Amino acid sequence: MAPDVLERWLEEVVATPGVTALADLEGARRMLLDDALRAVPLVTATAGPVVDVGSGGGSPGLPLAVTLPARSFTLLEAERRKCLFLERFAADLPNADVVWGRAEEHSVETYGVALAKALAKPPVAVELCLPLVRPGGVLILWLGESADREQVARAAGVLCGSLEEEMDGLATVRKVGPTPPGYPRRPGVAKKRPLA
Repeated sequence: MAPDVLERWLEEVVATPGVTALADLEGARRMLLDDALRAVPLVTATAGPVVDVGSGGGSPGLPLAVTLPARSFTLLEAERRKCLFLERFAADLPNADVVWGRAEEHSVETYGVALAKALAKPPVAVELCLPLVRPGGVLILWLGESADREQVARAAGVLCGSLEEEMDGLATVRKVGPTPPGYPRRPGVAKKRPLA
């Protein structure tokens, strides 16, 4: 059943206007499915429920939920239209739930793992995601070649996080203590006034 969900999802991601800019199935498979599955070893290394912040069209959350059926996944998305799209596929996965909302208004210190792929500039993504992770958990961040790793480390440090390692464009930020008072900041503030 699950592989069928992924094939149907890939076809509909490409066919549905406004979900992705990718226009062909093979490009979508490479960028949305294969790229998401690179994180499997990092996700499995830390216990607890997983949140995909800004899930958009469903990557990386849906491919990882299919691949790791014993883990609980929350696909957190602020756009209602994209939530409706995600719900069509999450309905076939007993371990995946879609939540319409913003990271800044979501429950803090709830998850073992947070995922951020193409969510925002890396320091902003750190601020949006790390408060959702409980101490001992991790944020897995997809970084582009031009991402400033020092900025990521500084933003993580403000939020009791430590940039641990990077493997092929995937960075792991470990939550080493509780979320400091005042975080998360109000919606939109992280983008207007990044921590680094």
